[in-house]
Amino acid sequence: MQPIRIQKALSEAGVASRRAAEELVRQGRVTVNGRKAEIGQSVNPDRDVIAVDGKRVYFTRKKQYRYIMMNKPRGYVTTLSDELGRRCVTDLLTGVEERVADCGARVYPIGRLDRNSEGLLLFTNDGELANRIMHPASHINKVYRVTVRPDITDEQAAELSAGVKIGENTTTLPATV
Repeated sequence: MQPIRIQKALSEAGVASRRAAEELVRQGRVTVNGRKAEIGQSVNPDRDVIAVDGKRVYFTRKKQYRYIMMNKPRGYVTTLSDELGRRCVTDLLTGVEERVADCGARVYPIGRLDRNSEGLLLFTNDGELANRIMHPASHINKVYRVTVRPDITDEQAAELSAGVKIGENTTTLPATV
C-alpha cells in the first residue's frame, strides 16, 4: 500500500468517518508505532502499527467495495446520525449493515435527499466512486420530480431554469424545468 493520511486509513479500515477519525487523533486516542498520531500524518498500513485506544487496527490487503441501492421513503434524513433525533436512512439498513460490516466495510450515502423526498439513494464504501458521482465536474445529471402546490408561475419556472441563489455569493447551476 502507498502511504496515506491517518484519517483516511482509519476511515478505510471502518473505524470511523474521516472527520470522526480526525477527532480521535485530536483527542490523542490514536497511535502510530507507539507514538501519538497527528492529523494529516502519512502512514503505510502495510508497515505501520496503528492503534485506537490501545487496540491495534488491522487492514485488509484488498478492499472489498460495497454498493447498496435504496428507495428512500419520506420522513428520513440522509445522514449517518442526527443530533435532533430524527430518523436516519441508516436505520433502514438494519440487517444489511451487519452483513456489510462482516466484510469490514462501512457504507455511507452518496449525495442527499431531503427529509420529505423519496427516491433512489446509493450507499457505498467506495470513496472514489462517490466523489465522481457527486462532483460537479463529472456532469452527472440528477433528475428530480417535484410536485408543487399551488402551481408555479412561468416566471418562477424561468427563475429555476436560470439557477437559484442559495447564499450571498452562490447560485445553483441552471436546471431544466
